[in-house]
Amino acid sequence: MSSVDFRDNLLGISWVDSGWVPILNPGNVLDYFSERSNPFYDRTCNNEVVKMQRLTLEHLNQMVGVEYILLHAQEPILYIIRKQQRQSPTQDIPLADYYIIAGVVYQAPDLGTVISSRALSAVHGIQSAFDEAMSYCRYHPSKGYWWHFKDQEEREKNKPKTKKKEEASSLFQRHRVDTLLLDLRSKFPPTFYQPKPGEKPIPVEVKKEPEPPAEAVKQEEREPATKSSAPAPPSKPPPEKRARLQ
Repeated sequence: MSSVDFRDNLLGISWVDSGWVPILNPGNVLDYFSERSNPFYDRTCNNEVVKMQRLTLEHLNQMVGVEYILLHAQEPILYIIRKQQRQSPTQDIPLADYYIIAGVVYQAPDLGTVISSRALSAVHGIQSAFDEAMSYCRYHPSKGYWWHFKDQEEREKNKPKTKKKEEASSLFQRHRVDTLLLDLRSKFPPTFYQPKPGEKPIPVEVKKEPEPPAEAVKQEEREPATKSSAPAPPSKPPPEKRARLQ
């Protein structure tokens, strides 16, 4: 960083002299602040003139220009020093505030810098979130837009594989199968059945129709023969011939 940038932007730096820290008090804190190594101190201020002339700080009210005053003191940890432009004994314009915490000097940011910093932080966070969201966005002409997260592939790999469910059969297929099963059952009836799971199968008793006696069979065989040998009904006789008269 160049010397010009260093002098213009003092919000990001701090200064401390460890030799002064144990003895700091409201009476010597301005002398501590006016050390030559302190980058926050302006050598052209009225405090430097009073110090060179060995005058008291009360003479600052009678002068015009830049000066430093002790604005607030909370011993032994906190001191606030103000830089202001003296225009008259009763009129001054604040220029900057500096706070000393445990001997470390910082420049207090102004309101514009605070608002700008907060707005920049918010915009940076929104931009980072938008960039990260865009990195997960995918597009294909046939599928359209979808989200593809980095840990999605890992979750899919660690996910237990499940068997794909077979498609259910249609009503027509079920009806045809039931018909075939009934047909097979009627042709090949079961020889055993099990009343309850785990019990011993019991043979199925197949009831056979009683065979007709031999005499009835012979009689049935004879009946068609007699029926076939029965005489045909008499046909109509020819008409009688009448005698011709002479």
